[in-house]
Amino acid sequence: MDIELHCEETGGGEPLVLLHGNGEDGTYFTHQIAHFSQRFRVLALDTRGHGKSPRGEAPFTIRQFARDLLAFLDARGIERAHLLGFSDGGNIALVFALAHPERVGKLVLNGANLNTRGVKRSVQAPIELGYRMARLFAGLSAKALANAEMLGLMVNDPNVAPEELAALTAPTLVIAGENDMIREDHTRLIAERIPNARLAFVPGDHFVAAKNPAAFNREVERFLLEA
Repeated sequence: MDIELHCEETGGGEPLVLLHGNGEDGTYFTHQIAHFSQRFRVLALDTRGHGKSPRGEAPFTIRQFARDLLAFLDARGIERAHLLGFSDGGNIALVFALAHPERVGKLVLNGANLNTRGVKRSVQAPIELGYRMARLFAGLSAKALANAEMLGLMVNDPNVAPEELAALTAPTLVIAGENDMIREDHTRLIAERIPNARLAFVPGDHFVAAKNPAAFNREVERFLLEA
């Protein structure tokens, strides 16, 4: 059964859907909403179980979130949209674009990863430890269960094979921070495997869209406005 995702919508023009990262909500993109709503119909979603969107009963996975996105676009009568996804939101955008290429205009993948090996070990190891601990107590505590589900997204997903990326047809910008928690060679691998993808690194860490919005928005805008 579909749920109704919370969405903040502003601006006009071609639809641009913003997909936030793990444990966040659409407000992460405050600087992008203000900037891009001058030229686009910006829709900043809260993913299932995040922000103001309900958890529902369906599996808590990247692929389920991609199915939720399809239902959202269908409900809004949006046949085709540009997607800008950050971190887990980038993974959702990637999985969605592979499953529904005809629904994607341009694709922006910010700090996305194909698998856990793409994350620097210093970051991934504590996540995996926290996931194991949360799972131990998930049967006893609703909070632990919710924590296990959130961390599970970063342990069990998205598991996209590099070979699958050759099927992507949307013009794609792969963008990350120069000091991102995603390994640079992994970000480069994603860009290399997507046909004709553009690659950009912006000064900053994983959260460049929030911390260095001027440089981030400049790269994304240049890409989106190209003919």
